[in-house]
Amino acid sequence: MGKAEKEGLNQALTSHLNTIHETFQMFDQTPCSSSEKVTWTQVIQIAEQLSKQATIAGMLWNGEAPEAKQLEDDMTSYFNVLQGFLLLSHGSTVGAGPTLSSSIHEAVKQVVDCSFRLMKESVSLYGSHNKDKKHLMPQFVGALWEACAALKKVPATNVIAIGRAMTQVAVSVKDVLREMKELKPAFSDLSNEASNDTCTEAESSPQDDDDLSEDDLGSDLSPEEMKVAQLAQGVVSETLVTIKELIRTITGWLKLETPGDDTKFVNSLEKTLKLCHVVGAQIDEIGACLYPPQEISTIKLALEKISSSINELQQEVESYQTSSESFVQACHGLRTSLNHMGLELDPNTTTDLANKMQNVAVSN
Repeated sequence: MGKAEKEGLNQALTSHLNTIHETFQMFDQTPCSSSEKVTWTQVIQIAEQLSKQATIAGMLWNGEAPEAKQLEDDMTSYFNVLQGFLLLSHGSTVGAGPTLSSSIHEAVKQVVDCSFRLMKESVSLYGSHNKDKKHLMPQFVGALWEACAALKKVPATNVIAIGRAMTQVAVSVKDVLREMKELKPAFSDLSNEASNDTCTEAESSPQDDDDLSEDDLGSDLSPEEMKVAQLAQGVVSETLVTIKELIRTITGWLKLETPGDDTKFVNSLEKTLKLCHVVGAQIDEIGACLYPPQEISTIKLALEKISSSINELQQEVESYQTSSESFVQACHGLRTSLNHMGLELDPNTTTDLANKMQNVAVSN
């Protein structure tokens, strides 16, 4: 195990790493629409080959240390499969929108990172006097297995990718609704005697600010503020229903998606997701504004943005000749809640808020 052999292995490793790095940079560019579309099944199949190569790399260190030539040959075989994996993965992004492309990119990057760590560790073990280091190899092999297995969870189509992203928005909205339901009104005095008893007790056992728990936060809403919070709950509940119906509608578009480049359809999907994100962001804004002192003007603006986004979403969905009756009904229910809350916040207005907000531009 001479110094020259170790140096040769390091040079070979560096060359392979550079080649893979250059190939991975392809993901920074959108593939030509005329390129052949690679199915995600093909990507998973070559990833299984990569897992087998990783197993072989780990087994080299089960017994006596491998020869430099054996190690270099194994490294070459591994990186050849990894190169093929990257080429097929990039081919699978033909016709993929930003959301699907991002999912593919992250999963592929994880495989590449694990591969680099595995091969670097294998070369570093050569000639090492620390025999315990070879026991780390199964960990690096296992990490690569997990990264390859995770590829099976990557969405295979734009519709699935968009649907999953919308589901994350729905989960966020559900969390906001849960937090709203935890808001409590300030305790009212039941009697002068009870009030005096409370004051006496407070004086005898004062509480430091540090003793206050998180449960005490937001529990001092006035009756007027509680009314606003309850109205907001109605809006958020209807928003959650609308997003769920949108997800069901989008899922029904699976049969509309064709392999390869379909820019118009993909752009439409991405637009619905963007509008869905706008709605989700405004729900977060409303939730944050319910804590005293409540920011009514900000809440009003959020209601307008939600209404405008829902109008655009409905127009986008109805442009496809698919069943969307449930989604349209959900939109109607949400508009009713938006209109009701808007009128309650501004009782002097004589204009139907839903119509008033029809032409409000959606801000990014």
